[in-house]
Amino acid sequence: MIMNDVAESRLLLGRGAGSLLDLVGRDPRGPLVVGVSGPGGHGKTALLTEVARAHQRAGFAVRMSAPEPGETVDPDALVLIDDAHLLDDARLGALLRLVAGRRHRLVVAYRPWPRSAALTDLADVLRRDGQAVLLGPFTRELTAAYLATVSELGGRGDLVDFVHTQTAGVPRYVERLARALAGADAPPGAPVEPPRSVLLEFGPDLEAQPTAVRRLLLAVAAGVPLPVSMLGALLDQEPEAVDELIATTRAAGLIGADGRLAPIVRRVVTALSPATDRAAVWRRLTELQLARGGAVLPLVRSLRAAGALADCPATTLTAAATEALADEPAFAADLFAAATAAGAPASAQQALATALAGNLDDALRLADRLLATAPPAERAEAAVVAATALAHRGHVGRSVELYRWSGSASSVAFATVGGLAGGDLAAAGEAPADDPAGEPPTLRASAARLMADGVRESVTGPPTAALSALVQAAALLEPDGRAALLPDSPAALAALTAVHCGELEIAERVLHRALAAGVGGPLMTRRHRLLQAWILMVRGQTAAAADRLAATTADGRPLESRDLLFAAALRMGIARRNSDLGTLKGGWGQALEAVVRHPVDLFTLLPLGELAIAGARLGDLARLEPYLREGRSLLNRLDDPPLWSVPLHWSGLHAAILADEPAVADDRVAALLAAAGHSRYAAVVAAAAESWVEVLRGAVDPVRVETAARGLHDTGLWWDGARLAGQAAIRTADRRAMTTLLECARALQGRPAGVDGGQRPATGEGAAPVADAITGPTQPGLSDREYEVAELVLAGLTYREIGDRLFISAKTVEHHVARMRSRLNCANRAELLALLRTVVADRASNTAGQPWPRRSTR
Repeated sequence: MIMNDVAESRLLLGRGAGSLLDLVGRDPRGPLVVGVSGPGGHGKTALLTEVARAHQRAGFAVRMSAPEPGETVDPDALVLIDDAHLLDDARLGALLRLVAGRRHRLVVAYRPWPRSAALTDLADVLRRDGQAVLLGPFTRELTAAYLATVSELGGRGDLVDFVHTQTAGVPRYVERLARALAGADAPPGAPVEPPRSVLLEFGPDLEAQPTAVRRLLLAVAAGVPLPVSMLGALLDQEPEAVDELIATTRAAGLIGADGRLAPIVRRVVTALSPATDRAAVWRRLTELQLARGGAVLPLVRSLRAAGALADCPATTLTAAATEALADEPAFAADLFAAATAAGAPASAQQALATALAGNLDDALRLADRLLATAPPAERAEAAVVAATALAHRGHVGRSVELYRWSGSASSVAFATVGGLAGGDLAAAGEAPADDPAGEPPTLRASAARLMADGVRESVTGPPTAALSALVQAAALLEPDGRAALLPDSPAALAALTAVHCGELEIAERVLHRALAAGVGGPLMTRRHRLLQAWILMVRGQTAAAADRLAATTADGRPLESRDLLFAAALRMGIARRNSDLGTLKGGWGQALEAVVRHPVDLFTLLPLGELAIAGARLGDLARLEPYLREGRSLLNRLDDPPLWSVPLHWSGLHAAILADEPAVADDRVAALLAAAGHSRYAAVVAAAAESWVEVLRGAVDPVRVETAARGLHDTGLWWDGARLAGQAAIRTADRRAMTTLLECARALQGRPAGVDGGQRPATGEGAAPVADAITGPTQPGLSDREYEVAELVLAGLTYREIGDRLFISAKTVEHHVARMRSRLNCANRAELLALLRTVVADRASNTAGQPWPRRSTR
């Protein structure tokens, strides 16, 4: 019951109860005939107590018991009756006569059930001749007000929300939970669950209930919709008796008007009921659900939370695992394993769930065992699981073999994708018109065929056809792709294709939709997020790319080899764009390991090219050369498809520039020019490549450079466009051209010319492309003293600290910095820091080289 002193706050009363007390307060001697109705724990007793106090203060006697039939009742006394639903018909009749006599002042409180005919008659008369008050749960505002009366808790919104949600606003439960929280000096932040001490207070309430009510509460605590017919079978009662039982439980305040338990009551029922009773009720519910074709997953989830999963039948566990497969593959895998432990044979579905959850080691073990021991249909499904796991680990040949062996049209389509990824041009001819195994044309089967068509077109046709087919395939999987086991997702392949042809916005959208739809489950989630980070990096948004990469790998789970290769290339690419030589050196060993772990295929040429540039920057390109040769050989076997070869040639150009190999750079330019007619992207990159080598030879045509740089920006290569303009700017002797090109570089970084960009970081999305422009002996020189100052500025020291270190004044340090900023033509301090980072790094690594000789005519 609500404590009596709580009732003194009018804020804790609903409109009807408040009106009643206002009426009594204004005229305690006036007529008073009131019926108060509400479930148990909703404050009937507290309200009667407050009415009694008001009358006692006014000098009235208060009678708290119902009269016997024929008993005379003092008309000057206030008659207060609590729990009138427990009175027999004779006493209810006596109360009815008191009301009918219109001489007595009377307040009667009762629950809505049980409802005898005599109580119904009394309630009708009370409502007709007097006032009816219906008590309900607290609103959030009333919950906050109550907490404020107990302690300081009312001012904490997190605790108000926690208490209100846990108790569903039932006043008795609010009082118990608030008192416990106040006594515990609640720390910052709402607790995860109510204290154990509060749950124990409900013990007597639960023990006082009949066995049928306790079984009903356990059934409702399982958390699934329960039709009356199912409850009848569970409780061994007829539907009418079940309805009465529900009404009784609701009237006791244990079940809400919506038929649900308040979270705190659900915890009480689950925690305090005997384990044998709980397990028996829930197991029986699962049997009934299976018999009627209903969902068993919520019931099994409750069994698992209660530690009773081991007692669940294997058939139930298998059914629940199948229900969980699409949305919770890891949970499904656990349930399949529990079913196996309970006597069910291992299945391809278990291997599928394990793979979808991203646990490829266990999936491969299960699939391999099934390939040797399972029936034919199971073996074919196991082959698909094994083939998919091997595809993620770069074993393309074995993956293709297993897909072909499994025999379905989808598998043949995946084999085509894998064959082309491995450089087998003959795979382009594998396009089954009909499925010999009778696979229906589902969304997944149609998506697989479109995937094969898209990859085939990327090798043999125009990029528009490839991109269109892959985007369509991705769209087909979005409605129901969570449980689709894929060697690679059509969204990932569409994004790769889009990046390779300069359509970064399309890549972004298709990846966003795939992640929102959960296509491919957790197994593909990392792949999609890594590609999102790649797009950010290509645009020069390195801080955002680094954040996305960190979020993708934050769970600490090991990356599969393909994802590991992309992650390593991302780290190196971000560090290169940030001119972070330390990170480049520190990550190079891990990057090489990632290359070794994943064989070269068509879909990993992008990270391979990025690592080639990093290797050249570190002077260690030779260690990567065997893998680059394998990549070029793979492209040769596919007749050098421009869509896939152009980005690798572009990366090769920049690796050659950093390695100071003019002849190799000329070869890359020639290859890009030869492919220029394939697409707009190829033409833009070819023009930019030709302009770049001319700039390195000292031939700067500002108009041509700016056109090429803006072309790169328009195809998504924002960072590269800004870098080309920046390199040209510091290599021209024309001051006006230098200014124009630097402004162009800043604009292509997303920084308007002439606007202070000090709010941008010194590395990342802003300054690095212009910083990387300063290479070679043509860069503005710094004196030895200025180099010392620059190194200390980059180390984060203040002017005073630098002066103390170099035995010069802080003012002199300030002059040095101002002179460097002027000489390097920096618009702001952020840009100066980025430029100094590169100047110092280049001096330390001595990678500048001399101006290149004129281009060979061979």
